[in-house]
Formats: sequence, C-alpha cells, structure tokens
Amino acid sequence: MSRRQRSLLIRTVLFLFALNSLSLAIYFFLHPRPAPSSETLTQTPPPSILKPWPSLPSFLPWNPNPNPPHRSCEAYFGNGFSHQVNVLGEGGNGGWFRCFYSATLRSSVCEGGRVRMDPRNIRMSKGGERLELVMGRKEEEELPRFEDGAFEIEGDGGKRSGDGRMVYDEFLDRYVPRNAVEFHAMRGLMKSMRIVGSGELHCSQWIEEPTILVTRFEYANLFHTITDWYNAYISSRVTSLPGRPHLIYVDGHCKAPLEETWEAIFTSARYAKNFSASVCFRHVILSPLGYESAMFKGLSESFSCQGTPVHNLKENPGSQKTARLSEFGEMLRAVFDLPTDENSITKASTAHNILFVRREDYLAHPRHNGKVESRLSNEPEVFDSIQNWAANQTKCRLNVINGLFAHMTMKEQLRAVYEASVVIGAHGAGLTHLVSARSKAIVLEIISSRYRRPHFSLISQWKGLEYHAINLDGSYARPKVVIDELSNIVRSLGC
Repeated sequence: MSRRQRSLLIRTVLFLFALNSLSLAIYFFLHPRPAPSSETLTQTPPPSILKPWPSLPSFLPWNPNPNPPHRSCEAYFGNGFSHQVNVLGEGGNGGWFRCFYSATLRSSVCEGGRVRMDPRNIRMSKGGERLELVMGRKEEEELPRFEDGAFEIEGDGGKRSGDGRMVYDEFLDRYVPRNAVEFHAMRGLMKSMRIVGSGELHCSQWIEEPTILVTRFEYANLFHTITDWYNAYISSRVTSLPGRPHLIYVDGHCKAPLEETWEAIFTSARYAKNFSASVCFRHVILSPLGYESAMFKGLSESFSCQGTPVHNLKENPGSQKTARLSEFGEMLRAVFDLPTDENSITKASTAHNILFVRREDYLAHPRHNGKVESRLSNEPEVFDSIQNWAANQTKCRLNVINGLFAHMTMKEQLRAVYEASVVIGAHGAGLTHLVSARSKAIVLEIISSRYRRPHFSLISQWKGLEYHAINLDGSYARPKVVIDELSNIVRSLGC
C-alpha cells in the first residue's frame, strides 16, 4: 500500500469514528435518560412466576362466611377471618391496606399494596448464618425491633394524622391483640408503618408478585414451625392468592433444616436483612403468629372438632367436622412430589409399616447444648423389642421403620409418615407429622409422667385418626406393655 493510500485509509477511519460519535451525541440529546421516580429500580429483577397451587383431594373452597358459627371447626381451622376492616385506600388511589379479623382466634390476616420495607430500620441480626458461627447468640438479638420508617405505605390522598401513623394502639388492641404474647411482631410492624405522600415511596427494588411476611419464634421446633406453615398457608388462601407467594422471614434466626420446607411450600424464601436497601411490594400479606393458630390454641382452649374425610363432609356437613388438616397435610406432601391421595400405596394388604418416631440428640439453635431431653428412658430397648416381635409375625409382614428424623430429609420424613399404618413414639415434636398421615393410620403415643400434654391426641382427633396412649408412671416403658398394645392394634388391621 502506497503512502497516499495509507493516509486516505487513516482519514476515512477517523471520519467514520467522528461520524459515529456525533450520531451517539445526537441520539442522547434527543432521548435524554428519564429522571428517577419513586418506582425506578436500581436493578430490575427478572420476571418470576408463582408456583401453582397443587391439586389437593381434601381441598374445600375458602369462601368467607359472613356469620360463621363462633366455635365451629371452620372458624378455627378454615376461613373464620370474616370481618373485613379497611384501613387505607377505600375508593382512593395509591396504597391500600386492610385486615380480615377472626373473632374465634382473636387474630387477623392483613394485606396491603404499595408498601415499602427498609431493613436498615429493623434492628435484628442478619439471619441465615450457619449455626456454628452464631453459637451463644441471644434470642432477643434475632427478633425484630421496628424503628419508625421500617415500613411505609403510600397514602391514598386522604387526610393523614400528625405523625403519619397508619394505625394506633386502639386499632391494634381490637384487631391485632397481644393474646398473652409478650413480643408481638405483627403489632410492632404495623405500629411502625408510616403513610407517605404520592410519589414519596422511594424504592431500590419492586417485588411485583404477592409476598408474605412471617416472624418465627420457636423456629427449630417442628410443632411450632408447623403452626407457622399452617398460618402462612391460611393467609395465602384467605387473601385469594392466585399462586404460592414469595416469603420473607422478618427475623434474624440462623439457617435451620426446616427452611427446606418453607422453600418448598412457597415460590421463594429469603431473609429481610438480605435486602441491602429498601424494597417495595405491590402486594404484601402479614401472617398471624404461630401462637395464634388453632393447633396452638387447642392446647388451652376447649373446642370440639372431628377430622372427617372430605367426601363425607360434602355429603353430611357439620360445624364440628373438618377436613382442613387433611388438606394441609396433602399440601405438605404435594410440595415434595409425594402422593396426595389415600390409595397410592401398592403394598399387599398383609404388609404394614410401623413407624417408630425416635428422639435423638442434635444441635437445634444457638442457645441449645445439643442434648435432647429423654422422654422414654429405655427407647432403644423398646425399639429392639418391637423389631424382634415384628420379625416373628407370620400372618402379616410388619416392617418397623426407624424414624431418626433429625438425620432424614423432610421428604423422607413425610414419606415415612404417609406409608405408615401405625405411628408410635414418645411425646415429642416429631409426632406433629401426623398432619401428613393417611386417614386410616393408627397412632400409639407413649407418654411419660412429666409430659402429659394433649398435642398429639388433639391432632389425631382433628385429623380423624385412631389414637391410643400408654401413660407411664415415670419415663420407663415395659416392653411387654408396648408389645401387647401393638398386638391389639395390628389385630385390628387383620393381622
């Protein structure tokens, strides 16, 4: 290439570069970047689709009854949240907020739109850490304390109070009462909520799909966690959500094995403090505390509810019958891709699983020493005796399942309960899995003199399960007594 040609090529390249720069300058001049608005995202999240509701054989519509019988089973376990209270947004623009109050449970399911959460104004530990990294941390460090501005909601253009609060103690005492709970997180959250003007809801991120907020207390205990799961499920149904919502833990607990199930039930689950800045919700739902569930209240309140197959309930309805716990048990099985119907087990009619729910040592939370208090002092002896007895049965094949739940995945635990013809165990949280048992399962609870509590006799009743108990004088169970009771039970199964 000659010197003249090289010079011409260089001038051409420089001309094209200048022309391209001029074109870009003209484009940005004619298309300026819009100024940030209250809904501008610093990072636009990818679109997500809510997990669908599974088909449940025991499902019944969650239509509210304007005048539900006060002490009916549906008022306790179903949609007794029939009193709607509109707090904000009635007929206006902007944000909205309302509660559905249950006079029977004395609690509310609340929901709102155009709500902002600023995790920087919630005082609590970050949450989600590995247990071994936070040993010794106090419980009060993990529970949320809401400062002013922790939550905001866009006003509807109506008049606001002087300090901008959305609700006051009078409203909370009526619709979100403490119910003897010293620290009521839902009350604290609502009390912190401030109304801001239109366009003042500054958010770094918007979550478009419904999101449920939950504060857990005894988060490592299966019984208390199932009451939390049940209330979150109820809240989703009462508010007629089209699919399973996102979930946010408004607490600072460390990572726990039971989170596996939270993540399976809901579309997603994350900790509030995992958000680095403010986040806004198109639709947010506040779930009642687990202490306000029928399963917990049944320990201190007397009400009569008998678990009934849903087809019987449809043919012969009654206020003292329920299939709601069966519906929920099917939900738990469904989210782990386990059968939801009663007839999926293909074993011969002469084969039966006997599930022995064991208690074993494990490290539960930062304040736990890893030792589980024994409620059956000779549990290994009883288990071995049952195994030997079952091996010598000839009329039926009896498979004794060693229910070491602390070392099983949740799917394995639920499968073991579902496939069991008989569930046996000492009083302990693991027996709460009875909510996922089949309707023909038979329960045998061994109860020491120190733990005569009604948890599992009640769950059996509310599920419609046949229940037996062996009440001990202390914590030692004579193997022969247990074997005799089991023999009578398997005889009723045709063995």
